[in-house]
Amino acid sequence: MTVKSKHVRIKGIKDGLVFLLDDKCPFEDLLSELRYKLEHSHQNILAGPIVHVDIKLGERVVTEEDKDAVLDILRGQGNLLIRSVESLPVPGVVDQDALFLMSGMLRSGQVLHHTGNLLFLGDVNPGATITCSGDIYILGALRGMAHAGVEGNEEAIIAASLLAPTQLRIADIISRPPDEWETRESSMDFAYLLNGAMQIDKIHNIVKLRQGLNVFKGV
Repeated sequence: MTVKSKHVRIKGIKDGLVFLLDDKCPFEDLLSELRYKLEHSHQNILAGPIVHVDIKLGERVVTEEDKDAVLDILRGQGNLLIRSVESLPVPGVVDQDALFLMSGMLRSGQVLHHTGNLLFLGDVNPGATITCSGDIYILGALRGMAHAGVEGNEEAIIAASLLAPTQLRIADIISRPPDEWETRESSMDFAYLLNGAMQIDKIHNIVKLRQGLNVFKGV
C-alpha cells in the first residue's frame, strides 16, 4: 500500500522530534499515514537512543479515544518517548471545564503553554516555565515558574503536589515565594487570587473556593 506524504510532517528540534499532524484531513487518513511513515519511510528515526516526541494536532476536535489512537501508534515504537500532546482551540468550540493531560518533565529553559485547563504529570524544574489560559494542576514538583490565567482569568488556580516555585503568576498578579516556603510544609497546595493578592491553601479546599465563587456570582 502506498500512502502519499501530506498529512504528517516530522520536524527535528534541539532535544527531540515534533510530529505536526494535519487538522483538515479525515482522522483515519491521518492515522494511516502516521502508521505508514513509522513502518516504512521513516524507519531511521526509530533506530538508536530514546527520542522525545511532541505531538501537535492543530485545530482539530479530538476525543480521548482519538488521542489514544495516535499515542498507540507511537508507543509501539520502542525508542519514541511521548513528551506532550497539544491541540489548538477550535474556533466556535469552547469547553471551559475540559482538563487536558500532558506528561513528561520540563527542564531549565523549556516553556510549555496550553490553552485551557492543564493537568501535567511530571516535574517542572528550576528555570522551566509552564503557562496556561486556565487552571494548572501539576502531579509532581513545581520548582520553576507557573503562570495560570494568562489571558486575564483571575479565577484560575495553580496546584501542585510539591509547591516550591521560583515565581507564581495568575492573570497579571505576580508573586515570588516568601523565604519561609523553604521550611514550611508545601505539599498538596494551590495558589489563587483573593482581592487582588496571591493566596496559598491546601488542595482539598479548592472545592470550597469554587463554591464560594459560584455563590458570589449567583450561580
